[in-house]
Amino acid sequence: MSTRIVILGAGGRMGRALVHAAAQFDGLVLSAAVASATSGALGRDAGELAGVAPLGVRVSADLGTALQGADVAIDFSAPQATAAHLAACRAAGVALLLGTTGYPEALEAQFAAAARDVALLVAPNTSLGVTLLLELVRTAAQALPAAFDIEILETHHRMKRDAPSGTALALGRAAGEGRGLSPEGALAAAGAGRAGARPAGQIGFAVLRGGDVAGEHEVRFLGTGETLVLGHRAGDRSLFARGALTAALWLAQRPAGRYFMRDILFQNQ
Repeated sequence: MSTRIVILGAGGRMGRALVHAAAQFDGLVLSAAVASATSGALGRDAGELAGVAPLGVRVSADLGTALQGADVAIDFSAPQATAAHLAACRAAGVALLLGTTGYPEALEAQFAAAARDVALLVAPNTSLGVTLLLELVRTAAQALPAAFDIEILETHHRMKRDAPSGTALALGRAAGEGRGLSPEGALAAAGAGRAGARPAGQIGFAVLRGGDVAGEHEVRFLGTGETLVLGHRAGDRSLFARGALTAALWLAQRPAGRYFMRDILFQNQ
């Protein structure tokens, strides 16, 4: 039986990558493609837009109609649309994989509410490699003495909107969990510059933007006389598309609840 999927943000880079990669997945049917009311992709065939054969699915701004009969939606659109997309999927009873980053932290309460009615997976990064990296960072932060400073470095293409990236923040939270810090404490330095001596116990963040880098993340544990480096490098965004589609197929079979990428990686443990 086929899984019917809706792609939100179909006119964007990730939306096109998802449509392009979908042809590689057996049992998956693209039932609708959605973009904003101002998108230049409206009315175009989603397949042609993604550089594959026509699929007979026109990009639309009508989210309510697009969700009818769907099993799962993947959202890689814009953070200002997250709340509306979440509410629409909840109302339609459609599972949602949210890959958009940069949304307000206040939405966490809405995520919890929506997860009572639909299967919801919020993923700052849909790479299976990054999913494992998060677990390794959490373990390393817990195992190493507090004298080891933690620095997170990330690089993305020049068009990346949020900084630090959602993945960098997730790595910060993972390191903070290992150190016993609150989420707020773990990310205290994420939005500010730093001058002077390095504050003890603070998780540092460094951001680079330029070129067409799909995504590079590195976590350094810096001790006296030694440094442990854990990292991930994405060659192109197709790996994120494949990971998102794999996760969406898995999510479509789950009951209502809040899920994470690690649930897929460690589902048999």
